Amino acid sequence: MISDKINRLYSELPATVRLVAVSKFHPFEAIEEAYHAGQRIFAESRPQELLAKVRRLEEIRAERGDSGYMADIEWHFIGHLQTNKLKMVLPYVSLVQSVDSLRLLEAINSWGAANGKVIPVLLEPHVAAEETKQGFSPEEIASVLSSASEYQNILFKGIMGMATFTDDESVIRSDFASLRAIFDSARSNHPALAQDFTELSIGMSDDYPLAIEYGSTMVRIGSMIFGQRG
Repeated sequence: MISDKINRLYSELPATVRLVAVSKFHPFEAIEEAYHAGQRIFAESRPQELLAKVRRLEEIRAERGDSGYMADIEWHFIGHLQTNKLKMVLPYVSLVQSVDSLRLLEAINSWGAANGKVIPVLLEPHVAAEETKQGFSPEEIASVLSSASEYQNILFKGIMGMATFTDDESVIRSDFASLRAIFDSARSNHPALAQDFTELSIGMSDDYPLAIEYGSTMVRIGSMIFGQRG
C-alpha cells in the first residue's frame, strides 16, 4: 500500500531530508492516498498533467463543499519546462526544481514581474553522462548567481540534479559529489544568497541512500511509493 511505503520512507529519512513524492503518470487517487498517509509535497513533470491534477482537486473540494480540503498540499515542478507553458505551472507550484537554461530563467522572471509573484527555483546543472539531459554548466550557474540581483522576481533556493542512470555506484557517487561541489561553491561564493540557497535536491528511488550521504535535502521518489508508472 502507498501508505505503508510512505511510512517506511519517513522512518528511514533523516529529519534534514524532505520527501518529494513524484506523482507524474499516476492518478489523483494515488496522491490522495499518499496525502492521507502524511505526505504533502508532490512533483509533476508535465504542465498539462499538473494543471489537470490541480483542477481535479478543485472539483473534489467543490463536490465535498470543503474549500480547505488538502489545503496544505505543495506542488513542485521537476520536468523540462517550455517557456510557452509557464501559465500552466507557475500559478500553482511552490518550487520549480528544474530551471535548466538562461532562457527559461529569464522567462520565469518576466512572468513573475507581469503577475506580481516571486518564483522560488532550483538551478539544474548537467553532470550526468547522458547527452540528452538538460542543464547549466557550473560556470553558467556561477554567472547567473553573480547577477542574481537582476532577477527581481526569482528566489534562488538551491540546486537540483540527477546522477547518470547506471548500476555503477562509483559513477553515481562521482555525479553526486559534483552536484554537492556546485552547491557548496554557490553558497560560499555568493554569501548574500546563502540564507535562501539551502536546497540540494538529489536522489531518486534507485539512489536516494547515496544522495543522502552527499547532503541531499530533498529526495524525489516516485516508483518506490506509487509503483511503476501507469
